[in-house]
Amino acid sequence: MEAKAVKRKLVLEGLDCAVCAAKIETHVAKISCVNECSVDVMTKTLTMETAEGDDQTAVLEAKQLINKLEPGIRIKEATQNTAAKQVLLLKGLDCANCAAKVEKHVSDMEGVTAATVDFVSKKLFIEVQDAASMNRIVNEAAASIPVLEPDIEVVLDQTSAAVEEDPDDGGIKKMIFRLGASVIFGLTALLGDFPSFVELPIYVISYLLAGGDILLRAGKNIFRGQLFDENFLMSLATLGAFAIGEYPEGIAVMLFFQVGELFQSIAVNRSRKSISDLMDIRPEFATLKIGNKTERVAPEAVNAGAMILVKPGEKIPLDGVVVEGHSMVDTSALTGESVPREVAAGNDVLSGFVNTNGMLTIRVTKEYGESTVAKILDLVQNASSRKAATEKFITRFARYYTPAVIGIATLLAVVPPLVISGAAFSDWFYRALIFLVISCPCALVVSIPLGFFGGIGGASKSGILIKGSNFLEALNHVKYVVFDKTGTLTKGVFNVTNIVPKGELTAEQLLEYAALAESYSNHPIAQSISAAYGKEVNKEVIGKYEEIAGHGIKIEVDGKAILAGNKKLMTKEAISFVEEAAIGTMVHLAIDRQYAGYIVISDEVKEDASKAIAGLKALGIKKTVMLTGDAKKVGEAVGQKLGLTEVHAELLPHEKVEQVEQLDSRKQKDEKLVFVGDGINDTPVLARADIGIAMGGLGSDAAIEAADVVIMTDEPSKIVTAVKIAKRTRKIVWQNIIFALVAKGIVLILGAFGLATMWQAIISDVGVTLLAVLNAMRALKVAHLS
Repeated sequence: MEAKAVKRKLVLEGLDCAVCAAKIETHVAKISCVNECSVDVMTKTLTMETAEGDDQTAVLEAKQLINKLEPGIRIKEATQNTAAKQVLLLKGLDCANCAAKVEKHVSDMEGVTAATVDFVSKKLFIEVQDAASMNRIVNEAAASIPVLEPDIEVVLDQTSAAVEEDPDDGGIKKMIFRLGASVIFGLTALLGDFPSFVELPIYVISYLLAGGDILLRAGKNIFRGQLFDENFLMSLATLGAFAIGEYPEGIAVMLFFQVGELFQSIAVNRSRKSISDLMDIRPEFATLKIGNKTERVAPEAVNAGAMILVKPGEKIPLDGVVVEGHSMVDTSALTGESVPREVAAGNDVLSGFVNTNGMLTIRVTKEYGESTVAKILDLVQNASSRKAATEKFITRFARYYTPAVIGIATLLAVVPPLVISGAAFSDWFYRALIFLVISCPCALVVSIPLGFFGGIGGASKSGILIKGSNFLEALNHVKYVVFDKTGTLTKGVFNVTNIVPKGELTAEQLLEYAALAESYSNHPIAQSISAAYGKEVNKEVIGKYEEIAGHGIKIEVDGKAILAGNKKLMTKEAISFVEEAAIGTMVHLAIDRQYAGYIVISDEVKEDASKAIAGLKALGIKKTVMLTGDAKKVGEAVGQKLGLTEVHAELLPHEKVEQVEQLDSRKQKDEKLVFVGDGINDTPVLARADIGIAMGGLGSDAAIEAADVVIMTDEPSKIVTAVKIAKRTRKIVWQNIIFALVAKGIVLILGAFGLATMWQAIISDVGVTLLAVLNAMRALKVAHLS
């Protein structure tokens, strides 16, 4: 008997090097009792698979090996089921570089397996392996982050509240007053005829009014060893200008920088607010019905089973079932569909719908935390915590870019005066200062996550939930799209179209036996047979009941053994029958091991399925494949009608996974495979694909959990829209990258040759950042892509 496989995990605290992770993975994989090994550098986790009984030996050898390879790494065994997550709000976070510093600082804390700062929503996501250490880590982060960045206030994220609004008017007025006073003092010194001992103090006062806070932050950062940020760069550049007697220029640079920071902060916050408004589906209140009285309460205070009233024009605050009333509801905030939906007693309604005309009484089925609107808000607002490869690259790029520019600036200031005859140190020092001014990578670090966040927000408004920037970016590389059939390309609404008895039974008797066999199943085929039978099924006559996965059902009724299922069941049970041609799903029946006939059940293809397949092919998708457990003839008929590349029919659930793995092995390294299913029965395949898309998953817990992308309607064409949104978002992101790098590169070159002034450098830096942020906001506008 083959030994059972066991997985063991080790947390590698202090692991922050991808090369080291790869080295550890390679060496641990060579341990004799280790079957598989992988190291995730993001979560600092090593996962090993061994045979049962060998796991303790593997852990011991792995620890010894890691201690030898990387002595600085602290190794802890991961405690099962004790991992925890916490979200902190970083109020006052307006600097992308500061966000990167906070992220690295928290990631390096003992016990933290992963930490991510989402600059757009101002949230810090902390993951720890041991839940018992969470309070300590949160307290440590709350105490140390304000020391690292004094302008940041750390608070617990008790709700999924939207991002902060614009800066307060008092702060803006204070900044404007300071800058205005700086301009007055600067112009007084510049235009007045003062002796140098009077002129210099006036310039200093003007300078301190403009940038005193920048100098203070730079000084504090130096003591903490945090040199390479925009505060240090601006302080060094402007103090350098003062050192060579360019007082007006030093003040002007600090003024432009502060004005630019102010406008940039306003632009970023406006863009954040636009994204927040885009997903403004949060209900403000619920009208709770208690007997004959009503009470307005917070949605969070309503329990499942309670009755609520929703008046015309109000948002439905919680998921539930209509028990009284008739109305039209606007679902556009959730599904992107503008056509209202009619609801009446017995219909399910979801939080976020808007009641347009009639009064509705609704029985709540889910508490607010589990409601559709809460899940959607959480997914959209926290999606940026899963960073795209482009974002990660820019963060790493910024980390090395600024120190490199400072190094070049130092060489530029020192080397030419030493090697070029007649070169003045002050001229080359001035050129070096321009290098420092232009080196701030804010345009990249701010606009790129903003672009991805805008793309995710815009997709949500179109009825497409994308669970992370990484999945949005991955959609650009999709070359294989694999579909489930039922409920994905077809409506999943089955109707009995033919009953063919064989032998002594009548059609009515055959249908009755089929209804008895399917009476315990919730499968759409079973429901269609029950609907065709049209009577109450007497389950008391059913004796033994056995469901055979992928085949059908075996029951006993009044001493008779009844088999109902597909042809595989007949073959498995050695029932002799003649297969006949029929377009549809065939349910075969046998009674006491004698073939009794079959029932034909048909499903309709969705109206826009053909449009979806044609749209995918137009986008350059190599293969569109359908996997189904249905009969081969049915699958091929649907595939031919839609123009699919391949159809694989009569598959069991595990065979669908095998087909996906075969397709996956054929694709190139940079190509992605998508599987589209209903998110309930296809969970294993959704998890196996590069990108899992749940179709029609609105309100389905299984869909939201299993899939990477959730299409909130039943329209396959939304997959085309999702890919188009991804491509447009990538285009905007790369426009910003290229624009920022080219603009900065030009000014750097001009500055090095003495053709650009410091004024031009700061204006170009601020201008590039503002233009990049405004361009990133275009990612929100995706309506025309549908």
